[in-house]
Amino acid sequence: MTYGAANLNDDGTGSKSTLASTVYHQLREDLLSGALETESKLRVEWVVSKYGAGASPVREALNRLASEGLLGRHDQRGFFIMPVSAAELDELTRTRCWLEERALRESLAHRTAEWEEQLVLALHRLGRASRLSLQNATSLDSDWEKLHRTFHRVLISACRSHWLVGFCDQLSDHAYRYRQMANDGESIPRDDFAEHRLIAECALDGNADGAVQALIEHYQLTASICMERFKQGEVSKVAASAARARR
Repeated sequence: MTYGAANLNDDGTGSKSTLASTVYHQLREDLLSGALETESKLRVEWVVSKYGAGASPVREALNRLASEGLLGRHDQRGFFIMPVSAAELDELTRTRCWLEERALRESLAHRTAEWEEQLVLALHRLGRASRLSLQNATSLDSDWEKLHRTFHRVLISACRSHWLVGFCDQLSDHAYRYRQMANDGESIPRDDFAEHRLIAECALDGNADGAVQALIEHYQLTASICMERFKQGEVSKVAASAARARR
């Protein structure tokens, strides 16, 4: 195992050589992007039809997604999409801050010249990308998302624990799901590049406390924006239900 280096060209998709892997990656992307309604059932037959695969690879993909917490499973009743809630978002954010603080401190303690170069390059690439989609100004650009993910991966890549990096990646996926559902592209104005630049500058200076504080504030701001959008969505649902009841 080699630590302290991250593949800047890695988009996190991994190998898609098998049919089960293909279904897994396609369904996973739909789950994370919010393309599928939360709490709805995922019948094997429906997944087979939608993704064009046999029942065996579909079940393998569903079981894999359930192990990651993106799907739930009722005994004898199949799979369902995990619900979202304000309470879970709060817990997710707190846990992510705890783990990434440890990962970042360890990464800074074992940083190398190569790690510093990668961080500078990741920040540079992120700064040159447009955060919002040119086709739809209310949604995040997919290329920016990949560069954003790479920046945060590089930050903790020298921590010397693939377990810790893996846990952080998993939490990052769930946070991404909330950001997508909260329509983060319409969030309140923020200078997100300045936030990332501050994190990187503190990290490159070896200022662990400053880097951790900047990272946590970055995550907490994102969570507060998502929380506000989430609450607005809940209010809208209640209002719509009340309007239907009055008809």
